[in-house]
Amino acid sequence: MHPSPVRRALASIVLLAAVAATAAPPSAQAALAAADTAVDVDVRAGLATVPGTALGLNHAIWDAELGTTAVSGLLKDAGVEMLRYPGGSYADIYHWRDHTAPGGYVAPNTDFDTFMAGAKRTGAQPMIIANYGTGTAQEAADWVRYANVTKGYGATYWTIGNENYGNGHYGAAWEADDHADKSPKEYAANVVAYAAAMKAVDPSIKVGAVLTMPGNWPDGIVGTGDQGTWNAEVLTRAGASIDFVDVHWYPGGGTAAESLTRTEHIEDAVYLLRGQLARYAGANAGRIGISMTETNVGVGQNTQPGALFLADVYSGLLEQGVFTVQWWNTHNGIGTVSTVAGQRDYGDFGLLSSGGCTSDGSVCEPPMNTPFAPYHALKLMGSFARAGDQLVRAGANNPLVSAHASRRPNGDLGVLLVNKDPDNAHTVDLRYHGWTPAGAVPTVSTYTNGAAAVQTAPAGTATGQTLPAYSLTLLTLRPANTGGAAPKAPGRPAAGTVTDRTATISWPAAQAGGRPIAKYELYRQNGGAAEQLGETTGTSFTVQNLEPGRRYTVNVLARDTAGGTSWSSLPLTFTTTGPAAAGCTVRLTDTNDWGNGFVGQIDITNNSAAPVGGWTLAFTWPTKWQSVSSGWSATWEQTGTKVRVTSDGVLAAGGGTTTVGFVGAYSGPNVLPGVFTLNGTVCSTA
Repeated sequence: MHPSPVRRALASIVLLAAVAATAAPPSAQAALAAADTAVDVDVRAGLATVPGTALGLNHAIWDAELGTTAVSGLLKDAGVEMLRYPGGSYADIYHWRDHTAPGGYVAPNTDFDTFMAGAKRTGAQPMIIANYGTGTAQEAADWVRYANVTKGYGATYWTIGNENYGNGHYGAAWEADDHADKSPKEYAANVVAYAAAMKAVDPSIKVGAVLTMPGNWPDGIVGTGDQGTWNAEVLTRAGASIDFVDVHWYPGGGTAAESLTRTEHIEDAVYLLRGQLARYAGANAGRIGISMTETNVGVGQNTQPGALFLADVYSGLLEQGVFTVQWWNTHNGIGTVSTVAGQRDYGDFGLLSSGGCTSDGSVCEPPMNTPFAPYHALKLMGSFARAGDQLVRAGANNPLVSAHASRRPNGDLGVLLVNKDPDNAHTVDLRYHGWTPAGAVPTVSTYTNGAAAVQTAPAGTATGQTLPAYSLTLLTLRPANTGGAAPKAPGRPAAGTVTDRTATISWPAAQAGGRPIAKYELYRQNGGAAEQLGETTGTSFTVQNLEPGRRYTVNVLARDTAGGTSWSSLPLTFTTTGPAAAGCTVRLTDTNDWGNGFVGQIDITNNSAAPVGGWTLAFTWPTKWQSVSSGWSATWEQTGTKVRVTSDGVLAAGGGTTTVGFVGAYSGPNVLPGVFTLNGTVCSTA
């Protein structure tokens, strides 16, 4: 539901740019010379394919507009593909059979059948939350039977509960939970029971378990009596029974500008979440999907920051393979009224106006169902990210501009540009890699601060655009005529042996098009312009000269005998190790975590035949939101993201060990460093 102060205070990604371009017409050269921002788009660096469930939204049983044709019409126009019911924390007090929520308000005409009728008119699939807090596995199974056997609704996605880690187990309690045991162990046991009962009725459904987003409370915290964190406990015990995990993300931010930077957290947060799935969820954990069923901005919920954040966060999460992103909420109600970038903001987390007034009647929202700014952003997303599109890497060299791109089955390319600068327009030089735009003036859709709708018209060139202040801009570009049937994309690559310096990558062969396949090319994602790592006539390749402890994301494409190229494969992400044998070994342990900080212990071992005296240990934090607050047993200093730990002590030869410690702070996903050097020598990691 509406984010609690606990969640609002807690957080959780980043793209860059590079290299060369497509020539612009002479008339555009002067404009490009004046560009203050470079954007690179590389179709060789493929990300996720957009699913048919991508664009989602929450519905709530306390919203009397839930089932109206006015609302379903607006949502259909916006391209909404998934609707969540019965609404946040209300799900854990809601009983579907008699349509009651003891302790809460249930609006008329919001029952399950009414919701499903509205979802059908919208053209959206349902995401249904089974009552964990005050319900039973049998109640959930009966709901599945009613929905899919009695009524034939074909409801596929069912989540067990809402934010069940907020049941008091970690101190904060906003989620109803009648279980005497409120631990993640108990929740996991019930997830297994719910999934078994529900799938006994309809084996085709997909069941999801509630996790916390890395970098958000209570991520990292081990509760009293638990063996691990919420995510670790739930995945270890229930991973084999679930089909997806469900997370929420309210990244907060004290100002609109700060809130809009939080999308930088997405890539690292999803990377950590996938790592938890792989580590804890057992065999075939890769089959488990990720849904983001609640998100909203920290400041300016119904003005331009909300619109910019929505477009940026939906794009960023879909790029990372999240199968649905859902805004909180359709209607929510007036909150704290303020002015944001010259526009009145009602502090309303709804996509559409509720038409209400402040308690003293001094300020009223626009009429019921008037679209707020995020609605227009969602409608623009419906044009940008269509089912079947392949999202590809794009990056900007200006921190106030975000760039996203989608390649369409008909060959078109969509480029979405987000100008987060409230005061200044930015002129952009667009550069394409692996794809050439046609010379025609592109179609450009723009949503500006305070506008009543998205405006669409031909504008600029494929290589040069001016972004109004605080705006969303979508370019739809046609490709230059290349001719010939290109090969199909190779299958998703997989990593074999990975060492500190090498990685062996293999992939399923591509299907030839009009000409035979001549070779495969391997690319490393690097901001908006990929770097070629090598090529081969086979379907495997060993990459050399990698850096220890570094994360790499790679793609493969096929090239035919006439030079035609396939689409990019889906990406593979892997991390190199430390050296198998080195003169030193380092072990970093997170010994106590409280959600935005932790106690770190570093054990340093000298493996060499000579003692090491006057040593310096060095490492680099993977993100800019991590730091050392204090340290002991050595001298600690941090410059930027680089940390140096120095001591006059002596490490004895042949296994001499010392231990140092520190307090670390973080305000986003806490990706621990993976490589350490001792007096300049790269160490093994334990």
